[in-house]
Amino acid sequence: MATVARENIGLLNDKITVKISKEDYLPAFEKKVKEYSKTANIPGFRKGNVPAGMVKKMYGTAIYTDEVLRTVEKELYSYLQTENPDIFAQPMALENGAPKLDYANPAEYEFGFEIGLKPNFELAPVKKAKLTLHKVTVTDEMVQEEVDRMQVKGGKMTEPEEVNSLDNVLNVQFTESDKDGNIVEGGISKENSVLLKYFSPALQKQLMGKKKDDSIVFQLSKSFDKDKLDMMLHDLGLDKDDKEAAKKYFNLSIVKVGLVEKRELNEEFFKEVFPGAEVTTEADFRNKLREEIEQYWASQSRNQLHDQLYHYFLDETTMEFPATFLKRWLQSGGDKPKTAEEAEAEFPFFSNQLKWTLISDKLIKDNNLQVNTEDVKASMKAEVMRYFGGASLGEDQSWLDSYVERMMKDEKHVDTTYRRLITDKLFQWAEAQVSPKEKEVTGEELNAMMHNHNH
Repeated sequence: MATVARENIGLLNDKITVKISKEDYLPAFEKKVKEYSKTANIPGFRKGNVPAGMVKKMYGTAIYTDEVLRTVEKELYSYLQTENPDIFAQPMALENGAPKLDYANPAEYEFGFEIGLKPNFELAPVKKAKLTLHKVTVTDEMVQEEVDRMQVKGGKMTEPEEVNSLDNVLNVQFTESDKDGNIVEGGISKENSVLLKYFSPALQKQLMGKKKDDSIVFQLSKSFDKDKLDMMLHDLGLDKDDKEAAKKYFNLSIVKVGLVEKRELNEEFFKEVFPGAEVTTEADFRNKLREEIEQYWASQSRNQLHDQLYHYFLDETTMEFPATFLKRWLQSGGDKPKTAEEAEAEFPFFSNQLKWTLISDKLIKDNNLQVNTEDVKASMKAEVMRYFGGASLGEDQSWLDSYVERMMKDEKHVDTTYRRLITDKLFQWAEAQVSPKEKEVTGEELNAMMHNHNH
């Protein structure tokens, strides 16, 4: 008769021992041998008349092993289903926890497994969180920048003979060189498009009046501000953290000079930017842009507040893990086996992810947060409509319902949509529990906060 025993072997780490006797697996083994005797095709024997001894000789080890392991697995999962311990992942066989099997000598066997148990924990009280809502005030200058951007985006590209405006777009060939312009053998060579205004004032002045095929020599570090320098280093395939990379010299040869002829601010342009909206005057246009910019920064502000909530729960909730078990699981549980060193290095990030999963699951359960099928369908429908960018879809939208029904059959897409919606609900709930103090910041400051904490 099979028995299952459990004992603690470490922090949130238990050992499960499954013992089986001959009577637990031998009848199934003999039955499987008889089935093989009736179906096996073995030269020299008629199908259905293969002696059991021959089947055992040829297939006995494999059949025996399968039946023993099937019996052990059945007992193990029957125990887990009955006892229902709250575990991570699946039980793992203990190293040297499996005995040697010999079908010629049936015996009592003992198999060892280990399980990692999820911790009991108390959530950090969200109402005690000290948070800041960083708000960006939309200025006339920001609106004007967006007006200019939209005019350029909708404008027509022209090709003046020479560089004559900070708004010039230069198609240039970057070729790595020394400070005298001598080409570095095997160095970087790449064509790129750059706005003249991205260069330093000194280089802008040097480029003014230049024409197609004219060239200059420049050093990266002296030719761009920090943010633009990082962008150029990336475009050239260089590491922005490599201090030597910014010291490189390049020969810049002008391939083409371009200039966007800005769109006129008229009703035709307004309707292109905001189809279906009642925007007929420049004042309407600017007000509509201001609304959109305000909505954007309000969304970014809330996202950053949610990030603070995420860190509050993660940092202030105390939780222990069966680290030894989880590190072993990291080594063998993924698609590709990892070394002990790789698992050790990966564990801090992995344990943070695991901690947040447990926290968010508890928040969702404790506060009865739900996403139903209709919520998922509505989100998918909105996703399709966003794809059409506000264009009229006609009165008969039955095709849209049919399309969403097809999307609902994609389990991966449904799961992704559900996770996004339930996460949104979680943070909406958490946001409603707190009263953050407000602080005015610039767009650049808020962007920097978002960049440093991207989850």
